[in-house]
Order: sequence, then C-alpha cells, then structure tokens
Amino acid sequence: MGVKDSNYQVVYRGQVLPRFINGGWVFFQRLKEYGGGYWLGQTYQDAFIFGIERPVSLNEGMAFLVVKKAAEVRYLESLTAEDDPNLSLF
Repeated sequence: MGVKDSNYQVVYRGQVLPRFINGGWVFFQRLKEYGGGYWLGQTYQDAFIFGIERPVSLNEGMAFLVVKKAAEVRYLESLTAEDDPNLSLF
C-alpha cells in the first residue's frame, strides 16, 4: 500500500485504493496473465492520468517519481520574481 509518508500508494491485485488523494500518485498492479508490472499514474476525482504510458516495475516507477520531483525542485529554484510576479509577495 506504500509507505505512510511516501508520495505514492501501491494497490495490489484484488485490493482497492485505501485512501483517495486528489492528484496522488498510485501504482496499480497488473494481472500476471497480462504481463504483470504496474500502471503508474495520478488519481483525480474524474480521471486517472498515466505518468508513464506503459506498464512499469516498481523500481522503474519509483525512479521516475524521484527524477520528476528533482526536476520540479530545480524548476521552482530557477524561478525569479520577474518570471512570476506572485513570487514577490512572499
């Protein structure tokens, strides 16, 4: 089901999503007869948006989430008040 303070949840075959988080990352385990692995994406009230558009292993999916988070941090650090006038409010 994922680690309590992690930024993702894992739903294994035959289980349901334990806690809905709008925009939360979720791994859904695929049936072995369909190749196994996991679908990785974000859950929203009316949609599931794939993060990677093919089945992945948990290891590959977690690596994707780490790289994505690092890119977001670098982007936010690179912003200046000129890029976003709302930043000057802080």
